Amino acid sequence: MNDFIILRDLTKIYRMGEEKILALNNINLTIAKGKFLCLLGTSGSGKSTLLNLMAGLEKPTKGEIIIGKHHIDKMNEREVTKFRQLNVGFIFQSYNLIPTLTAMENVSLGLTFKGIPRAKRNKMAKKMLENVGLGHRLHHKPSELSGGQQQRVSIARAFVGNPKIIFADEPTGNLDTRTTYEVMDLMTGMAKEFKQTLIIVTHDMELTQYVDRIVHLRDGKIERIEENLMKGEHMQA
Repeated sequence: MNDFIILRDLTKIYRMGEEKILALNNINLTIAKGKFLCLLGTSGSGKSTLLNLMAGLEKPTKGEIIIGKHHIDKMNEREVTKFRQLNVGFIFQSYNLIPTLTAMENVSLGLTFKGIPRAKRNKMAKKMLENVGLGHRLHHKPSELSGGQQQRVSIARAFVGNPKIIFADEPTGNLDTRTTYEVMDLMTGMAKEFKQTLIIVTHDMELTQYVDRIVHLRDGKIERIEENLMKGEHMQA
């Protein structure tokens, strides 16, 4: 299996005045293309920092981040922004939708950076919203949607440009159990269909049943890596 994401000796130190906080300590990890990975750990384990580094949202203190043929750690701000626009989709716990825009406008917004004409953007956004079951909510604003519907809009936004990688940071943190299963089924089903690499950050053991590998993090280190032989065996009430 070809390694798509390679992390070598990855370390992140935050400086708070005179104090140094070691957020990640010498992380080594490879992720194959099209695989689903879960970064699992309690608050402060380093899982969100690790996701932010892979996504190029933060720079490592030392170490390498290679995605495909791209050395993310060596890119400047403009280069890494361009890389994200072309290759990455994000799903957040807090949805991060723009409140003044409709569902369709929220989903199509990212496509403007790719230079896609407006009519085509709207067509792509409409189709993706239909894919997530919101074809009847195209012109509703976030305040007119439930939490589950808002997360479906953010999933549509993440997937609309067919990115190579989807990063999901606590994607079901604000959802009830039933909606959590619906959202996870939807997200993993789409990533599988489009052969995308999916990286989920969570502290919820329930979500691990959806992934191929579970990376257990504690105090900025990889405690252990677990292959999930029971993927997809979840039971819904």
